[in-house]
Amino acid sequence: MPRATPTSLRESVSVENVVASTSVGQELDLDSVAFDLEGVDYDPEAFPGIVYRTDEPDAVALIFRSGKIVCTGASSVDAARGCAETVFTRFESLDIRTPAAPGVTIQNIVSSGDLGTTLNLNAIAIGLGLQAVEYEPEQFPGLVYRLDDPDVALLLFGSGKVVVTGGTDPADAPTALETVGSDLESLGLLDR
Repeated sequence: MPRATPTSLRESVSVENVVASTSVGQELDLDSVAFDLEGVDYDPEAFPGIVYRTDEPDAVALIFRSGKIVCTGASSVDAARGCAETVFTRFESLDIRTPAAPGVTIQNIVSSGDLGTTLNLNAIAIGLGLQAVEYEPEQFPGLVYRLDDPDVALLLFGSGKVVVTGGTDPADAPTALETVGSDLESLGLLDR
């Protein structure tokens, strides 16, 4: 199998989901909003907010009575921001006051990557130290490795696939993948 290099590790990273939050700065009458806003799902007994799917960008906005909006399912930071902008534009068309410059906060970026080789998770759990990882193969087939810089959690699988979660910057996942690659290589647990 070809050796994984830092460049190929970075290139293997794909953003899977971006979650962002914002607010209209006021409480909303969800019954009224759900009635006026086309294409929503609203069942307050099943979920306490409105589910509004945007086509462009392809994402979902969760709209809550408090005025908080959570955009999820976006494939990039720009798409998550675009989802929020779409909601604000629709609100304005319904005469719902919106902030002039609403802040959008990136809450979580979930990415996937590939270390390019199979992994011995038992050896990795021992090598990285049981205090640095969570690994219970009877409960979950992956190993959880938490980093401080960047502040993310990596889920490592025996196939070499990695899921990076908890990032707030698109650069977090490639950096984390390089870090775990270097950590495993220094322990002799990654054939790169």
